[in-house]
Amino acid sequence: MSVYSQLYEGKAKILYATEDPEVLLADFKDDATAFNAQKRGSIINKGKINCSISSQLFQQLEIYGIKTHYIDSPHPHQMRVKAVKILPLEVVVRNIAAGSLCQQTGLSVGTVLKQPLVEFYYKNDQLGDPLLTRDRLFLLELATPEQVDVIHNLALQVNEFLRDFWQQCGITLVDFKLEFGLDSQQQILLADEISPDTCRLWNIAEADPNRRVMDKDRFRRDLGNVENAYQEVLQRVLKAVESKT
Repeated sequence: MSVYSQLYEGKAKILYATEDPEVLLADFKDDATAFNAQKRGSIINKGKINCSISSQLFQQLEIYGIKTHYIDSPHPHQMRVKAVKILPLEVVVRNIAAGSLCQQTGLSVGTVLKQPLVEFYYKNDQLGDPLLTRDRLFLLELATPEQVDVIHNLALQVNEFLRDFWQQCGITLVDFKLEFGLDSQQQILLADEISPDTCRLWNIAEADPNRRVMDKDRFRRDLGNVENAYQEVLQRVLKAVESKT
């Protein structure tokens, strides 16, 4: 591999410039963080697993009609992506009450929402990634009203696809986080990753509230068997994709 200059290192990935200014290389790390990086650790092969899952899901979403930053995956833990300017928004879509939604509203864990809930959070570690109202979002000029409408609609479309896809994997999609970016043509593209790090996933065949967890909550809540859960998700994704071909 050519020696590329590092542009940015986040909690889960390192981004490198390539010889093409329109293309970046994302290197997925095994590092694991939770609670705004207050809890740190490592998950064996997490980088390879999350890169593989994300690559498969981005390709399936492209077929579905969602434009993403994905180009290809030259190595198991690396993804070539289109260069985008990430909007400072974390977009969370919720189908079932869990996590902070329960803490902030009093809803019981597992409450099925009547319709998907789309939330916007300010992507700012120093502020703790706070939940935003639309007015605050526009006050901070994080995106235009038109961009917010597009992102909201795209998030619901992604949710519609992912709910069905994970269902085929024998997994319930509880909620998930998305990020979007602008390419050189100011087109909004789905970016970042889609993996057990960014999705809350429950095994449909398991009723126990701890054993059913197949995502980063196993790390957050010290449930153990984190690597096995991630690996199981990957195997189910690969099997579901294979069944489509």
